[in-house]
Amino acid sequence: MLITDPVGDLLTRIRNGQKARKKNVLVPHSREREAVLKVLVEEGYLSSYVVETEASGRSVLNVALKYIAGKGAIQMIKRVSKPGRRIYSSVKKLAPVRNGLGINILSTSKGVISDARARELLAGGEVLCSVF
Repeated sequence: MLITDPVGDLLTRIRNGQKARKKNVLVPHSREREAVLKVLVEEGYLSSYVVETEASGRSVLNVALKYIAGKGAIQMIKRVSKPGRRIYSSVKKLAPVRNGLGINILSTSKGVISDARARELLAGGEVLCSVF
């Protein structure tokens, strides 16, 4: 199966998994998806993720979703830069998500990082998604 937007697919699987109250979600593995998951785990929106190998030999990411008081830790997760329209931002023009309560995830020359880390490193880039 060909997926034209791997990050969008990842975000949709997480969103749907939380709505269905799943503990874990399986996602096909890619380095970009793994980098986004790493940021989400570091920021406390997901419990963890593990790279597993299926019987067919393909790698998958087993993502453990996080719930707080019965509600999903992620209230909103939205793709910003899409394959049809890329959105880039300098660090000075990077807008906060929900007055600083949420995060933006950026793909920069320093790697895939959160907006707070991008401000520390003074690195702008492609805004992949917003999470709250």
